[in-house]
Amino acid sequence: MVRIPGGTFLMGSDRFYAEERPVHPVAVDGFWMDEHPVTVARFRAFVKATGYVTVAEREIDPADYPGADPAGLVPGALVFRMTSGPVDLDDWRRWWSYEPGACWHRPLGTGSTVHGRERHPVTQVAFADAAAYAAWVGKDLPTEAEWEFAARGGLDGAVFVWGDEFTPKGRRMANIWHGAFPWQYVPASAKQPMPGTTPVGSFPPNGYGLCDMAGNTWEWTADHYLDRHPDPTPRPCCAPRNPRVDRPTATATATATATTATTAAATAPASASASAPAGRFPRRVTKGGSHLCAPNYCLRYRPAARSAQSEDTATCHLGFRCVIR
Repeated sequence: MVRIPGGTFLMGSDRFYAEERPVHPVAVDGFWMDEHPVTVARFRAFVKATGYVTVAEREIDPADYPGADPAGLVPGALVFRMTSGPVDLDDWRRWWSYEPGACWHRPLGTGSTVHGRERHPVTQVAFADAAAYAAWVGKDLPTEAEWEFAARGGLDGAVFVWGDEFTPKGRRMANIWHGAFPWQYVPASAKQPMPGTTPVGSFPPNGYGLCDMAGNTWEWTADHYLDRHPDPTPRPCCAPRNPRVDRPTATATATATATTATTAAATAPASASASAPAGRFPRRVTKGGSHLCAPNYCLRYRPAARSAQSEDTATCHLGFRCVIR
């Protein structure tokens, strides 16, 4: 793990997507963070020691998905497939499909394997899987504020975790999609002919020594998703300290410390989960972007970027890392 110093920073961005706004000052206490995402090898050790069965491997309760065809309710997860040519980018189902049998040790579905990929980030883990692993190792999942502060590596306000230039001196700084998504992929080398995860630490670390804080895999955080940040406090001296959204309600709470229940209210819109089908699965914030983020489609390989992910969802481009406070 890497020690992340406490401090105050400007969270969010007003230059890209609406959900990243408004920019507002936030203070976080110091904490420890995993140097890189949890790997296949580490997750395998957890499963072997505990017998844990991930969400993608469990039988599905039809009551959780009213109206769905029961024949399609089989264990599995979402898998990306390149298209054969250009497509409209308004429907993600053109390149994502639900694959029966896909799970952490078969990330692309039946017939795939993680053999030889022990140092790749584990994927196909739902929120409960990440939380269970964190509890097993005596750690926690980071809050969104902790994650973003750590990702910036001391470069407050920079566009990327390494600075403002996308490819400084022509160098690729993260495992993201180069080419026209989702059909044309331009590999960095013969070692990576197709889009996919890379071994952790394949790209330069940020200013705090953290690897893969941009690209490779999205990462779960502990926070429930709200469709925008709370408005800044009118007094700069009173930036919220260790903010976290610990329930899918219309009010985000900023805890006075990471462990106390004392809160300072900050008005924010209702969680996206409030309008989800049947409201059964709240959404959590994911951060960092992935190997499927492309300049022509998804500019979310930035510290301020954020996305909503339903707690029950597992995909081939979503993993996690842990913290100790």
